[in-house]
Amino acid sequence: MRMLVFSARVRGGAIVPDDGVTLPEGAKVTVIADGNRQPFETSAEEESELLEAIAGVERGETVRAEDLLERLRR
Repeated sequence: MRMLVFSARVRGGAIVPDDGVTLPEGAKVTVIADGNRQPFETSAEEESELLEAIAGVERGETVRAEDLLERLRR
């Protein structure tokens, strides 16, 4: 499974990826929305950790799922 991290905007009630991102029809996505309607609550510490993790992904600091699972098995 290939994972992508990208920005998008809501247009006409639909989530539209920013330029350069194409997704296949029917693609399943997870959305973390910036705005007033949060589907879950986090502490300030959890939010900070989440934002740092997202920033790390944007910097290219990622680990392949297979590598992570192998490390966890050890």
